[in-house]
Amino acid sequence: MELRDYLHAVTTAPSLEALWFGHCAQMTAFGFDRLIYGRTQFRTETSLGDPEDFLILTNHDSAYMRPFVEDRLYMQAPMVRWALENEGACSWGHVSEMLRRGALTEGEMKVLEFNQKMAVTAGYTISFHSPNPRQKDAIALTARAGLTQEEADEIWAEHGHDIRLMNDVVHLRIMALPYTHPRRSLTPRQREALQWVGDGKTTQDIALLMGLTVATVEKHLRLAREALVVETTAQAVLKATLTNQMYRSEG
Repeated sequence: MELRDYLHAVTTAPSLEALWFGHCAQMTAFGFDRLIYGRTQFRTETSLGDPEDFLILTNHDSAYMRPFVEDRLYMQAPMVRWALENEGACSWGHVSEMLRRGALTEGEMKVLEFNQKMAVTAGYTISFHSPNPRQKDAIALTARAGLTQEEADEIWAEHGHDIRLMNDVVHLRIMALPYTHPRRSLTPRQREALQWVGDGKTTQDIALLMGLTVATVEKHLRLAREALVVETTAQAVLKATLTNQMYRSEG
């Protein structure tokens, strides 16, 4: 797909699913056929936050993703470490250089061995800029099986500018689309109640505006807090806003 047509498709994608499907197809055309996009907005000095709050998009199969994410191998992945400490694009040749210098930890060596077993051996990682220190977004582009890192580097030398631009635009589009873990999604009534709280309305005001009793409004707010796994309604408003659940069309 021509760059102009691709950018038009990305900026008009109606959902994360449609956006991701098209992006995976475009990256496959360049030779990067397995992708993982990861995002957290709840990072601290000692944690990336609750994994259930992560946004993870991928077309890797479950045989790879289950150990990598559910068993938290990503916590020891050398390119994840690089992404957390840097911004920009980095060849996975960086890992080979670390191996040559003896700079990989025991845990990172374990991840390297797992990746080799799963034919995840060549590629690039892009770590996106964020002005918010609690947010980190990155994407791993795995070269198709059989390609060496040298061949992936040649592809990048020829097409890296366009690949980087495409991923930057996809990242910006992802940030604008709503997402949530299925167990942390809000019902329309819960979302409406939080919206009124965000507008500064009292519980009594919200009951009148929604045509409900105060007790029912309080129930909706309590269930919203439980769904978002927070303690206060103010935290629920913030978390719903960060995941683009607050102000959205049901269509």
